[in-house]
Amino acid sequence: MTAFDHVLPRFLREEVAQGGDKARGPLEELRLREGFPLRAVSGGEEWTCPAWQARTLTQEDLHRVLETAGQGSVHTILDQLRRGYVTAAGGVRIGVCGEGAVQDGQLQSFRRVTSLAIRLPRAVPGVARPLIPQLLEGGRLASTLILSPPGLGKTTLLRDLIRCISSGDGLPPLRVGVADERGELGAGNLRYDLGPRTDVLENCPKALGMMMLLRAMSPQVLAADEITDPADLLAITQAAGCGVTLLATAHGSGWEELCLRPLYRDLLAQGIFRRLVWIQWKGGKRIYQVTDGEGKP
Repeated sequence: MTAFDHVLPRFLREEVAQGGDKARGPLEELRLREGFPLRAVSGGEEWTCPAWQARTLTQEDLHRVLETAGQGSVHTILDQLRRGYVTAAGGVRIGVCGEGAVQDGQLQSFRRVTSLAIRLPRAVPGVARPLIPQLLEGGRLASTLILSPPGLGKTTLLRDLIRCISSGDGLPPLRVGVADERGELGAGNLRYDLGPRTDVLENCPKALGMMMLLRAMSPQVLAADEITDPADLLAITQAAGCGVTLLATAHGSGWEELCLRPLYRDLLAQGIFRRLVWIQWKGGKRIYQVTDGEGKP
């Protein structure tokens, strides 16, 4: 059984089983688009296979995926749909696209769903271990921000970095509090991949979650995925003043790009993050580059 089994109707599970391409590596995403055959993403490349070409997907197929993810009812995931995605069992994230129903400038639901992007979370033990020496400052872990364009593995790297810190792999072990707003870092059995000293607060807004963890669990390290909101920045600033080390991720492909965006410009200007980890795709593989908080090697 794979994590996809939690969100795929039977007919799609069968298609995935008969059409896997081991030569391309493990599946990272499935792409479902109305009127087209199933496609997959492995190693950053989107592809399809002959076994899938004979069947084009319908709107009903896409709705069945959402119903499966919502355990039989789309209404159970309506709040998440308003944000354009659903997090299903096991941390599987489903991006949703189509015709939105908007009221007072806010997305209420989807009148028509035309595309789904199903991202499969997976542990990659050891991916963060070689980076640990570069993330230490005076022998202590420095606050670290992981950056890359979408889909290059920020969350996967963060998950393994949490495991290393919690398990004492490459540094003295520390308690880690995880503000897992979308259930992608430690939902379900993923929690066991985060190490024995990790406490996970799921399905709670990051800003609120970080403050709750600080008050209730006394973490030495505080981790959160995808800083995207001014409230997240405020919470990080407050947490930094409490003496904890911070780990987070953000979308970005270069220092200049970050500095053009007010939220990240303010975040970097405060000097909270002493290390930046840049993920890039080069020569068919992921490259990890560590710089200081000003983007310098």
